[in-house]
Amino acid sequence: MNNNIDFIKIFFTEEKIESLIFIFLGIIAISLAFIFLFFIKYSFYKGLAYPILIIGIIQLTIGSLSFLKSESDMKFKEFNNTNQKESIIQNELPGMEIVIKNLVIYKWIEISFMILGVFLYFCFINSTQKFWKGLGLGLLIQALLMLSLNFVAKKRSIAFMDRLKMVSVFNAARQ
Repeated sequence: MNNNIDFIKIFFTEEKIESLIFIFLGIIAISLAFIFLFFIKYSFYKGLAYPILIIGIIQLTIGSLSFLKSESDMKFKEFNNTNQKESIIQNELPGMEIVIKNLVIYKWIEISFMILGVFLYFCFINSTQKFWKGLGLGLLIQALLMLSLNFVAKKRSIAFMDRLKMVSVFNAARQ
C-alpha cells in the first residue's frame, strides 16, 4: 500500500478495535442488567438495570454494525489500487463530515441523559422510591461511558478527515 494513504488502513483498524470495545461493553451491560433484574430483588437495582440494558443493547448493536462496516470498508480500500487513491479520498471526505456532525448530535443526547440522570438521582436521593434513584444512576453511568467513547471517536474522526484533506491537497498540487 502507498505510504501516503496507509493512514486509511490504520483508521479502519482503529475503528474495528473501537467496535470490539462497544461489543464488549454491550455484553457486559446486558449481563449486568439481567443480574440486576432477575437475581437482585431491590427496586434500586431494577431502576439501575433498565438504562444499562437499553443502552447496552444499543452498544452491542452499534459495535456489531460498525465492526462489519469497517471490515468491508477496509477490504474495499485494500483492493483498490493506488491509481484510485484520489477517488477513495474524495469519497471518504463527505462521509466523514456526516460522521462528525452525527457525533455532535450524539454528544448532546448523551449530555441530556447525564443531566436527566443527575436530576433523577438527586430528586429521589432521600425518597422511599429507590427505583427512580437507580434509574438516574444508570442513565448517568451509561451516558458518561457513551460520552467518553464519543469523545475518542470524534477526535479520531477529525484527525482522519484532516489527514484526508492534507493528502487530497498534496495530490492536487502534484498534478
